[in-house]
Amino acid sequence: MAAITASMVKELREMSGAGMMECKKALTETDGNIEAAMDVLRKSGAAKVAKKASRIAAEGITRVAANGNDAVVVEVNSETDFVAKNEVFQQFVQEIADKALASGLNGGSNGEDVQTLLDGGLQELVNEKTLQIGEKLSFRRFKKISGESVASYIHGGGKIGVIVAANIAGDDVKEALTNVAMQIAAMNPQYIQKSDISQDELDKLREITIDSALNDPASLPKPILNKLIEEAYASKWSDEDKAIYDEKKSNMNFLFNFLSKEAAAALAELAMAGKEGYLADKIFTGLVDGRISKQLKDICLLEQVYVKAEDGKQTVGKYLESVNKDLKITAMVRFETGEGMEKKNEDFAAEVAAQLG
Repeated sequence: MAAITASMVKELREMSGAGMMECKKALTETDGNIEAAMDVLRKSGAAKVAKKASRIAAEGITRVAANGNDAVVVEVNSETDFVAKNEVFQQFVQEIADKALASGLNGGSNGEDVQTLLDGGLQELVNEKTLQIGEKLSFRRFKKISGESVASYIHGGGKIGVIVAANIAGDDVKEALTNVAMQIAAMNPQYIQKSDISQDELDKLREITIDSALNDPASLPKPILNKLIEEAYASKWSDEDKAIYDEKKSNMNFLFNFLSKEAAAALAELAMAGKEGYLADKIFTGLVDGRISKQLKDICLLEQVYVKAEDGKQTVGKYLESVNKDLKITAMVRFETGEGMEKKNEDFAAEVAAQLG
């Protein structure tokens, strides 16, 4: 049997990315044949990757890549935040971003473009890094945008990745886009402007706002709340809650701190039962319109207060106008690592106890 030298192990490690002991074992099995040892590692590696497939990988990082008028953001997941800080993992994610940008695919929304890249050779790279790093790794998604000018921003070491595009170019535009990318990372707008929201989505927002208001009687205008209290007092409330109301009604601001949960629920029940009538009430519809307007300012980029506004009032839309009156945001993408995914419930003490017992 050929002697297995340190240089042979080193060479195999550099070729495979596998651990030292795994490489030594593979070389021993193949009598020092490097190529045969690689085959052994591939076979054992495939089994190990398959074994990790059922694990939850909801940590990880985002990375961006840009070239001229195109930019892409990717998310790659790991099992732990510790691995997400690993330099090898970070370089691996950047490599995926570069490949996604060069692919010509836009990322879509159904995962087909991700699968196309995996089938085109990326899966082998994912498997290789899974073995090298020792955790399940998953290329979850990517999105590409294009424009006359593009900019990006990475926040929190990769927890949030943003790309944004505009209709005109220029150094001042590039700087403005970078500022807007930071805004998107911080404030998480869902739309660029109100006109991007479909009527169905607006209708759903109104319905949710109406029901939310009626189910929170304490937030209703006083004329409506007083009417509900009068009705509940007459038919729904217990003697104890009636007594509390009689004592506290001179200061309604604190009434709900003393009413029972059942009394508050009775008010909400009456409010929902009279929903159709309240929809014809100008006071109530004014409340609903105000709340919707506030929500739209939160979820629409151009209507948000610009985070760097010196007066604390300037909107993003007005900021862009101050840079160039023709400047328009044409696309934006914001990825936050693990959003919408099931998180692993880690209980270290329970895990240690289980191993000991």
